[in-house]
Amino acid sequence: MKPFLVLFLSVVFINTALANNDDWGKTGHRATAEIAESYLTKKAKRNIRDLLNGRSLAFVANYADDIKSDPEFRQYGPWHYVNIDPEDEEYKPEEANPQGDLVQAIRKCISVLEDGGAAKEEKQFYLKMLVHFMGDLHQPFHAGRSEDKGGNDIKVKWFGDDSNIHRVWDSEMIDSFQMSYTELAENTKNISKEEMEKIKSGSLLDWVYESRDLAGELYASVDNEDNLGYECMYDRFPLVLEQLHKGGLRLAKVLNGLFG
Repeated sequence: MKPFLVLFLSVVFINTALANNDDWGKTGHRATAEIAESYLTKKAKRNIRDLLNGRSLAFVANYADDIKSDPEFRQYGPWHYVNIDPEDEEYKPEEANPQGDLVQAIRKCISVLEDGGAAKEEKQFYLKMLVHFMGDLHQPFHAGRSEDKGGNDIKVKWFGDDSNIHRVWDSEMIDSFQMSYTELAENTKNISKEEMEKIKSGSLLDWVYESRDLAGELYASVDNEDNLGYECMYDRFPLVLEQLHKGGLRLAKVLNGLFG
């Protein structure tokens, strides 16, 4: 095989693998970040823009996925998800993945951003990671079962094409809806102040358990080789929008506490 063809096929394979492992997909992550930015205090927005050299949250929302192909950052792979044993009701730090998980990742990001002695470059890195991980937290299958890799091993059809239930929720429903991230952010449900405060209440672990429970409901609604399409979109896309909205509200809460 000619060297150019080998290189071309390698690039295609790598890019395909990366695309299949995005979390919420690029559009979903940017929508969550855009929603969060709309709820930032003026002070938080100013401080964050200064730290990111004028960039928006949406601009950096996919950084944690973009670096996956770089061996230097391979250690952060397990940080995108958390698996809690179905027999356990609570997250147990002593049984957590020693390489890290989504809970440890978010806590690490917050601790660095709270550290007055941390360098600007370090804070930039962990802020970009935090924006992404708060999005991951609200994709239910990122709190799914370890035995099926968060739904990756549950093979389904999406409009007749081979897929898996994790990928359907990560990106395929959003991509099929064909809205930009700003359109998604602008079309979240109007909620009252009481509803907003209820969404923002609770701790990080409360939000993890909520996603874990949602994943359980979604697991029960799908079987291997299901052919999913318009009916799934009709039934489930409102929940996708709800999760994007919750992720944005809660990200804003965390960032306002850190920067506002």
